[in-house]
Amino acid sequence: MKKSHWKKTMAAVATSVLALGLLAGCGGNEASSDTSNDSDSGKVIKLGGIFDESGATGDVGAPYAEGERAFFEYLNSNGGVDGYTIDFVGEDYAYDTSRAQQVYQSLRDRHEVAAVLGWGTADTEALRQQIINDEIPFFSASYSENLKDTGSESGFNFLVAASYSDQGRAMLEWIAENHQGSSPATVALVYHEGHPFSESPIQDIKNYAAEHLAGVVEIVPDIQIELGDTDPQTTLQSWARNNEVPDYAIINYTWNQTRNVVRDGKQLGWDTQFMGLNWTAGEGLVPSGSDNQQWVDALDGFIGVVTHAFPTEDLPGMEPIIEYLDSKGRTVEDINQKFVQGWATASIMAEAIRIAIAETDGDVTGSDIRAAIESINNFDLGGLGANVSFAPDNHAGTDQIRLGQLNNGEWDIITDYFGVSDMR
Repeated sequence: MKKSHWKKTMAAVATSVLALGLLAGCGGNEASSDTSNDSDSGKVIKLGGIFDESGATGDVGAPYAEGERAFFEYLNSNGGVDGYTIDFVGEDYAYDTSRAQQVYQSLRDRHEVAAVLGWGTADTEALRQQIINDEIPFFSASYSENLKDTGSESGFNFLVAASYSDQGRAMLEWIAENHQGSSPATVALVYHEGHPFSESPIQDIKNYAAEHLAGVVEIVPDIQIELGDTDPQTTLQSWARNNEVPDYAIINYTWNQTRNVVRDGKQLGWDTQFMGLNWTAGEGLVPSGSDNQQWVDALDGFIGVVTHAFPTEDLPGMEPIIEYLDSKGRTVEDINQKFVQGWATASIMAEAIRIAIAETDGDVTGSDIRAAIESINNFDLGGLGANVSFAPDNHAGTDQIRLGQLNNGEWDIITDYFGVSDMR
């Protein structure tokens, strides 16, 4: 998008959704995060947030929540959505599914929110029928394939990025295209068996390899390591006693466990291309500190799915983020890719609210927002993520991903956006 067009879009912020087509935690209990605007308290739309900022996936969940909050704060400071303030009320549920249920009920009953921006796979799947009954649209940070269903099971859930299964399928296609040698590429899937998030795409990936890449990609026995296992080397050693070291290993964890697996695999001498789905990728995979260089060396060459932009990328969609950060005395060096991911997710919800306001003269319900989401077509995120489209029979906004690779501690983008739909 040309810069002149971006400026025109920003000029219309006060009367429309702030980042139309160009946009995408930390905190305590029951906090609205100062995202409301008191300039017109009579015109308010309430949204809820369910965050993991301190639990098992808080390494990526905290910056994601911060990005969502920042978006709505910035939106309200620039007039909200067509003059309507967004009151975004959220709480850290610490990755506890039972606690997520309590937070959801509070958002529904106490705060009477019209829609929710949630987090985990287990809790989102557990809430599927309830949000249908309550008619509350739900944007989860879980990209479980199970949530793509538009029928009775997931009719109010929407995926704003490629599903974990689509990420894995696309990664297999990349392996098939780039693998060297005449023998099939051997691929091990590394995950926590029985953990809803980690295990979510595994069978779909296996099915895709068998149905579409037989003789080209061979899925070898799984490597099952629990998320909390601080010594994955023991499991890797045991696995290698019974199996050939794989050409590729696809990991589905968040940053903390991913780095442990890659480090220990390399310490064992595995000549394996380690790869991972979207929550493995991002700046936080390489920890800072006195031992930073050891991690830089250990993780060098790792390839990850990049669903959303890095803040250092020169993209139109980064302009409002930079403006927001400037207002706080911060820079893009103070945020990471998961912040951008949260920001982009919130921006899609804001676009749905803009549509719903236009269709209802401002008396917006959850069903109105659902219908508005289903009308979004090729929504432009200004490069912060792949454009998204929805429909009544399609609650998966995109299957497009990029791949990034660590090079001396820095992420290089090694592909354009592509998806499994481009391959078949």
